[in-house]
Amino acid sequence: MRLNRNLLIILFFQVFLILGCATTQRQTPIDLASVQPGTQVAFKGRPVHLLGSPIMVGKPLPSVELVDAMSMDNIDLSKEKGSVLLLSMVPSLDTPVCEAQTHYLGEGGSGVPRSVKRIVISRDTPFAQKRFAKQAKLTDLRYLSDYKQGDFARSTGFLTEGLMLFARSVIVVDKQGIVQFIQVVPEMSHLPDLDRAFVKAKELAGEGS
Repeated sequence: MRLNRNLLIILFFQVFLILGCATTQRQTPIDLASVQPGTQVAFKGRPVHLLGSPIMVGKPLPSVELVDAMSMDNIDLSKEKGSVLLLSMVPSLDTPVCEAQTHYLGEGGSGVPRSVKRIVISRDTPFAQKRFAKQAKLTDLRYLSDYKQGDFARSTGFLTEGLMLFARSVIVVDKQGIVQFIQVVPEMSHLPDLDRAFVKAKELAGEGS
């Protein structure tokens, strides 16, 4: 009888945790709209200007080096041809909305073909990114850090004035290195529409519906 009661308690807490996580995710709105890089977003309603040179659909990624959190190698994404790139930019991985965004990139994007490289970019240090990946059990994603000078954020028009972090955004790049999709989330406390990015990535990989 005691064993059955213990099992019931364990099951209760598991259901509680699952429902609690689902409720938290539902409470974070998903923005379907986008603003132009290099213009302005909001952080909890407060206007935040975006600094740098705006990227555009139909143009290549800028040639800027980032640091791979796992290998500590310098990476220039503009030179990575032959694969579709799905880039998820977050202000900081150690915040709830950024964590939710990254979990969805890893877990919601499980149906995305292997030819699509799912990449997280932030201004967190490589060490913080590596710690997050292990703790979140999302080591199948690639983590690139722009922690030094924020050159990638500035060269895309995603650098937030004052905060000096990435605006929450998503880019999809085709196999030729040309940008084909951009979403800059208008309100930084909201999530991006990653489902739309997944559809575009599958289409570019030749596996669209």
